[in-house]
Amino acid sequence: MSLPSLSLPRLIGHRGAAAYAPENTLSSLREARRRGAPWVEFDVNLSADDVPLLMHDARLTRTTGLDQPVAATSWADIERLDAGAWMGAAFAGERVPSFEMAIAALAALGLGANVEIKPSPGREAEVARAVVAMLRRLWPAHLPTPLLSSFKDAALAAARDAAPELPRAILIDELQDDWQDRAAAVAAVGVNTNGGKLTAARAAAVKAAGYKLSVYTINDPALARDLVAMGVDCVITDAPDIIAAAIG
Repeated sequence: MSLPSLSLPRLIGHRGAAAYAPENTLSSLREARRRGAPWVEFDVNLSADDVPLLMHDARLTRTTGLDQPVAATSWADIERLDAGAWMGAAFAGERVPSFEMAIAALAALGLGANVEIKPSPGREAEVARAVVAMLRRLWPAHLPTPLLSSFKDAALAAARDAAPELPRAILIDELQDDWQDRAAAVAAVGVNTNGGKLTAARAAAVKAAGYKLSVYTINDPALARDLVAMGVDCVITDAPDIIAAAIG
């Protein structure tokens, strides 16, 4: 199987622009564009009735106040929740967007995307298949090909099988000796890792093996510059304007 190609920007806004607007919301996507991000990263999970939606946590508690699992809550109930008030009164009334709504916003804003498959436990393949089905159906032709990433190798394997043409990146908090075996097993073309734990030796090994290397979540300008000097291709940040100014 030939691997898909991947072209990354130097910077991606994390969960939109999470330093400035509630993560994984349409406001955050708009703020990322306003602050100069060419791409955004966000998380996609499934509601109880299989609607793909933007949510990082397996439970709704932290960003909406409803102490309930995403996987046990219907989309009708989720879409009524306030996903912005936790960050301040200015964002009260911000909703949890569906993945379809997010794609429409990306099309209007001209933003590329790193779509993180963020499944509830036991739904790895299910969420992956739902994500790739919607991308195949709705992804705008004028935008760059999206990158799929996940901490769950089973989700990436399901994405590979369902849509081998979409590029994939393994998400690993700290690279261990098995990182390349894991990447090869899901036919990944990229490695996304914790920039605070990345060593120069590991960065060099990833690049020497031919992978695109992205780091998260980098909000310190000096660290961003150091990582770029190591050969990192893309910096994922909550504050795209600050990091863009640092790395040029």
